[in-house]
Amino acid sequence: MRAMSNTIRTGRAVTTLAALLAGALALTACGGSDDKKDDNGSESSANTSGSTLTLPKLDGTTLEVAAVWTGQEQKNFKQVLAEFEKRTGAKVTFVPAQDPIINFLGSKIAGGQPPDIALLPQPGAIKQAVQKDWAKPLGADAVKEVQKNYSQGWQDIGKVGGKQYGVYYKAANKSLIWYNATVFENAGAQEPKTWQDLQTTAQTVYDSGVTPFSVGGADGWTLTDWFENVYLSQAGPEKYDQLAQHKIKWTDPSVQQALTTLAQIWGKKGYVAGGAKGALQTEFPASVTQAFTGGDQPKAGMVYEGDFVQVNIGETKAKVGTDAKVFPFPAVGSAAPVVSGGDAAVIFKDSKGAQALATFLASPDAATIQAKLGGYLSPNKSVPNSAYPNEVQRTIAKALIASGDDFRFDMSDQAPQAFGGTPGKGEWKDLQDFLQNPKDVAGTQAKLEKDAAAAYGSGS
Repeated sequence: MRAMSNTIRTGRAVTTLAALLAGALALTACGGSDDKKDDNGSESSANTSGSTLTLPKLDGTTLEVAAVWTGQEQKNFKQVLAEFEKRTGAKVTFVPAQDPIINFLGSKIAGGQPPDIALLPQPGAIKQAVQKDWAKPLGADAVKEVQKNYSQGWQDIGKVGGKQYGVYYKAANKSLIWYNATVFENAGAQEPKTWQDLQTTAQTVYDSGVTPFSVGGADGWTLTDWFENVYLSQAGPEKYDQLAQHKIKWTDPSVQQALTTLAQIWGKKGYVAGGAKGALQTEFPASVTQAFTGGDQPKAGMVYEGDFVQVNIGETKAKVGTDAKVFPFPAVGSAAPVVSGGDAAVIFKDSKGAQALATFLASPDAATIQAKLGGYLSPNKSVPNSAYPNEVQRTIAKALIASGDDFRFDMSDQAPQAFGGTPGKGEWKDLQDFLQNPKDVAGTQAKLEKDAAAAYGSGS
């Protein structure tokens, strides 16, 4: 019963959060200047108290941290690790991992070289790591820090069997569409509120001579995110939870409806940069940069993805808030969706050093460093809102913290990795095939169900 009432409560909260986000982003789009002063004194003071975090002296200790992060994101995280080194005397090495991270960790463990900590991008991966006896529970200090700084919802996603294994160091708001302000201005396009409005906006952009959407189809996860936003808004949170747990089949009429809706954009001639073939060869970073380069003739006017898009916009000359603007993913059903993602730090080699690093990553000290560097969002409620470098980022962060426990976590990330997190397989591959042939709704549903049944059945 508890899960049921939580679903209903979340349905309302999702609507409220989307409304809050829409209102705040609309102000930003009107050219609101950056706040000079933090408007949340309590959060600032929480951070001040956080800086009294006591870490042990770890001279001579060497640690390895694995994550799938690349480029600027990896560079920024290394600055956080450098601060831990400075405070403790430990030496920390970043180990680049590959998707699916469970397979990467499996080969490391088989070779007797597990990293001390890995950042896992899926709750499903945390469960698997615990089931395989790889993951170690957090110690008392880390748990205390997690309980102090995180809402119950974020604590719970990092738990397996009631024990805290994960520290959600990084979050994502995956319900945003970014757009090239010059393209919209030239076309006379408006920010849409509904799916119908989005199609009107896309047509307006198309009529102005610019392709409406850039889609990073070479990375299957971007396609699962598209699907989840449409599905959550259209089918509702209760059905979303059922599909996430495979309690209903992918052959369900609600999935048919969501895929048919997606095909209105994916299958419309001239709406996707490079067509399906081009999109399937475009990796996520390029899907962003190509929407914000090329003057008033970029390869596309809009790109869908989370708040972390800012990191890639930062590689262009476009400025977030002026050249690159954003609106919430439009309501497909009665309420606009709010889908979250995140990366959790999990210990694989239990030691004083690993526990200290997990404690540091659970503190506002660590998250504040990366927040200031941009393109990052923390679910840590003790991070001051003023740490974020621009009004767009502050708005997104405030909306996430305001949602408390009321959010929906990325569906594919909740699934076993064989279905929801493996390149060239499962949901990633099935949706890539659907992008190629958006008319084949029934065939896509059948493939998704076959792959889901195999993965959930084996629990891998």
